[in-house]
Amino acid sequence: MLRVLAVDDEEPALEELLYLLRADPRVRTAEGAGDATAALRRIGRALETGSDGDDGIDVVFLDIHMPGLTGLDVARLLAGFARPPFVVFVTAHEGFALQAFDLKAVDYVLKPVRRERLAEAVRRLHELVHATTVPTPAVTPAAEQIPVELGGVTRFVPVEDVVYVEAHGDYARLHTDHGSHLVRIPISALEERWAARGFVRIHRSHLVALARIDELRLEGGATSVRLGDTDLAVSRRHARHLRDLLMRRPGGRST
Repeated sequence: MLRVLAVDDEEPALEELLYLLRADPRVRTAEGAGDATAALRRIGRALETGSDGDDGIDVVFLDIHMPGLTGLDVARLLAGFARPPFVVFVTAHEGFALQAFDLKAVDYVLKPVRRERLAEAVRRLHELVHATTVPTPAVTPAAEQIPVELGGVTRFVPVEDVVYVEAHGDYARLHTDHGSHLVRIPISALEERWAARGFVRIHRSHLVALARIDELRLEGGATSVRLGDTDLAVSRRHARHLRDLLMRRPGGRST
């Protein structure tokens, strides 16, 4: 069960969030803090004691706009800890989702908080915390997700689900096995960020997951790749590098 700390400088909002959290059977304890300083003091005490009892903190639900340090500031500070708690942002503002992604937040819940939406966040957190005997938030798959908008609700899509990325000016469309999502981030930023995760640029318009390439085709001087049912052109400037990468891949081949 989860040990939760909720942080919000608006007391009615904090009390409502705590009420909903305490009503969830997956939440063991839920306590509140009215500002970032009190929250950091409480988290620091939990980390210092290393308690596995009720004094520990598994998850912090953070408002963003608070006097003094913001929720984003708190998340940045927590990221420097050896074993920080998971972070979920709870805010009335949609415009910070990308920053939440950069800070490796597990989820991004918009106010007013709906019981069903909060329950989904708690479900995901419960699975993450209990995935291993000793939780290691800094290296879990949850830290490798990107926020997308679905019907007015911000969700987080695991990077591992992305097959390829298509450029749309300052936006990018993420193509997964189950659909596509338009995100407000240029493909060049994703290329740099996901290079270590096996994504490679094949064209000015496309970034692909190397592991998802089924075939490399050379026909009439033109190069293309097949990813499932999708064929994508490979530009001349990227063709040689891509071919080298694929030939070094175990079982690598071209057709």
